[in-house]
Amino acid sequence: MIMDSLSLLELNALVRRSLEQCLPDEYWIQAELSDVRSNTTGHCYLEFIQKDPRSNSLVAKARGMIWNNIYRLLKPYFEESTGQLFTSGIKVLVKVTVQFHELYGYSLTVLDIDPTYTLGDMARRRREILLQLEEEGVLTLNKELEMPVLPQRIAVVSSATAAGYGDFRDQLQTNPYGYQFSITLFPATMQGEDVEQSIVGVLNEIYQREADFDCVVIIRGGGASSDLSGFDSLALAENVANFPLPVIAGIGHERDETVVDIVAHTSVKTPTAAAALLIDNLHSVDQLLSDMRQRIYSSVRLSMQAELQRLSHFSQVIPTRFSLVSTRQLSRIGTLSQRLLSAAQQQVAESKGRTQLMAERIPAAAGRRLSDERHRLEMLSQSVRALDPQLILDRGYSITLLNGKAVRNSSELAPGDELHTRFAEGEVKSVVE
Repeated sequence: MIMDSLSLLELNALVRRSLEQCLPDEYWIQAELSDVRSNTTGHCYLEFIQKDPRSNSLVAKARGMIWNNIYRLLKPYFEESTGQLFTSGIKVLVKVTVQFHELYGYSLTVLDIDPTYTLGDMARRRREILLQLEEEGVLTLNKELEMPVLPQRIAVVSSATAAGYGDFRDQLQTNPYGYQFSITLFPATMQGEDVEQSIVGVLNEIYQREADFDCVVIIRGGGASSDLSGFDSLALAENVANFPLPVIAGIGHERDETVVDIVAHTSVKTPTAAAALLIDNLHSVDQLLSDMRQRIYSSVRLSMQAELQRLSHFSQVIPTRFSLVSTRQLSRIGTLSQRLLSAAQQQVAESKGRTQLMAERIPAAAGRRLSDERHRLEMLSQSVRALDPQLILDRGYSITLLNGKAVRNSSELAPGDELHTRFAEGEVKSVVE
């Protein structure tokens, strides 16, 4: 038996009527936005998804839409309230009706949105990021860096066309004190989904030239407050926290504080406030130096005055003291001269007495010495006479000479030698045969 059959259209119509009967009310649902887009008609089409918190895998998905008349009110309301773009990746609490169309199937039509839910989720994510940074030990790392005494070489991260960057640059260049700043722009995307990747890339460029700069200024300014979500990024916060130069954040939002604001060395609300901070810092140092110069000048002036007074006092005292000293020295010199004269006279007298005594003693001593020497000469004369060969000859002896030398041994002679023989009186010559 063939059962009654339904066409697909009939079946879908049955489903639609069933859903309208079973789910006639409006429902608040929690979901994450995905594939958010709008067309030329002003309608917004999107997907609602839910992920497993542990595996991050999809567990539910539904197609959704927001009619033009609702979307043009809902979107600015949400973004103004949260400071967050109405875009993919955020969690929302929305009021929907369940729809089923025979051709397009199941969908959810958005009627309203609760921004406080998204704010709570954003705050939760921000807390999680800050907690992770604290666990990594980098949360206050950039804050612990010392700002250079004279921060004048500035690396600026901003959009080249941003009004905030122009304001920042003009304020530095036209500061009332005439301070000179070197500004180098590193262009980056400051709003939209590419904020994180763009700024991290630029920070890496600055890191390669670290020695060229004193600090980094991140300027957003001029954008919608809804674009702040990019500054609540974990990756961007880690790069700012770990950066080796002080980072000044001036992303141009008066009300909300982003994670980048929290981890930066110094956070200000606007680009002009960032410029004012740098100018005031330099002015403070200038004032300090000026005060020190004034103190040094005053101290030197007082010291010179004191020295002049001392010199004046000395100029009055010195003549009197010199006179006293001169008198004392002259008296001392006179006393020493008298002592030297007396000592010299005494020395002369003593020398004269010794001279006279020696003059009296010399003749007697000389006489004794002459007598002794005369006796010694007589003894030497007798000794010489005793050794005279003539005495030997006088006693009958003779002396035979060969070549003027006395011959003591016949072996000294050779045949033909001519000898001379001396007697007491006369001598003879002979030849050895």
